[in-house]
Amino acid sequence: MGRVGARNQMSRTIDGAMLGGKPRTPNRRPAVTLAEVASLADVSEITVSRIIRNKGPIADITRAKVMAAVRAVGYVPNRIAGSLASAESNLMGVIIPSLSNIVFPEVLRGVHDALGDSGYQPVVGVTDYDMKSEENLVRSLLGWKPMAMIIVGFDHTETTRRMLQQSGIRVAELMDIDSPPIDIAVGLSHRRAGYDSGKYLVERGYRRFGYVGHDWQQDRRARLRYDGLVQALAEAGLSIAAEAIVQAPSSTIAGREMLADLLKRSPDIDVAVFSNDDMAVGGVFYCISANIKLKDELAVFGFNGLEIGQSLPTPLSTIRSNRYLIGRVSVEKIIESPVRGVEPIVIDTGYELVVGATA
Repeated sequence: MGRVGARNQMSRTIDGAMLGGKPRTPNRRPAVTLAEVASLADVSEITVSRIIRNKGPIADITRAKVMAAVRAVGYVPNRIAGSLASAESNLMGVIIPSLSNIVFPEVLRGVHDALGDSGYQPVVGVTDYDMKSEENLVRSLLGWKPMAMIIVGFDHTETTRRMLQQSGIRVAELMDIDSPPIDIAVGLSHRRAGYDSGKYLVERGYRRFGYVGHDWQQDRRARLRYDGLVQALAEAGLSIAAEAIVQAPSSTIAGREMLADLLKRSPDIDVAVFSNDDMAVGGVFYCISANIKLKDELAVFGFNGLEIGQSLPTPLSTIRSNRYLIGRVSVEKIIESPVRGVEPIVIDTGYELVVGATA
């Protein structure tokens, strides 16, 4: 084959995507339509639409027939067009501060299980504890006209709060009930949890208290627990003898390092209260490495009731929050009453004091 022939051969590909040396857009089959699904299932387009959107009563046999047709043709509903046409959406915005902190994936699991076959779909955003990022996510999600928004905590920028208030949709603020909510609050009183921690430890006979914590600017709920702890100690005529607070997110490494720093400055404390279990587990690791006998020479107390704390050779004394329940209840309440009411709703999911073996 000569050079000209070779060039001509190279300019043609089997699928026709390249012809004469110029790229050409591959042939694409038009998107499957609602009408095609209706024709295959031998029902009306309205019936298909109702089943796709999970609206209204439908006979099981009809639903099964339509969904079989949907799977057979690979139909994907155009949610944008549906929202514009009906001013409704099956989306539920969910905004959390972190995925690396095990607390929030457990909340998401509760949200996921509660949604089940409700027909609503979660759209999840992560802020990394940055309120400006939260504001941008809220603005973006509200632009899709979700039926509700689930968001962690009460701390928002003024713009975020205004957008949520004026949206008119259901807004569930999770994890905390110590402030008035925009619409629905689901969680626990962190101030009371901190107070009960202090009261329990005083009753156990501890008198020299140390506190090991993480950044309160990023975690207001940790500060509320600290305030509750201080109140309980004050009522017993006591106070925090020494503190070590890292200006960073909580972690086991930070907990280990901060306890080492605290004991270097105040070796006579008999109990260290940690801002959460992440930090407390790090404190336990430090005690093991420094041959400090837990509870006998130094008591350690956490918060959250994480599985890792209960899996230690000496199970962590802590308070367990109901994270899965918080996520589940928030969705159940929204689905139960999709229209925002006049008065805010506060749902206390409570907590449990886990005695453990470290305090």
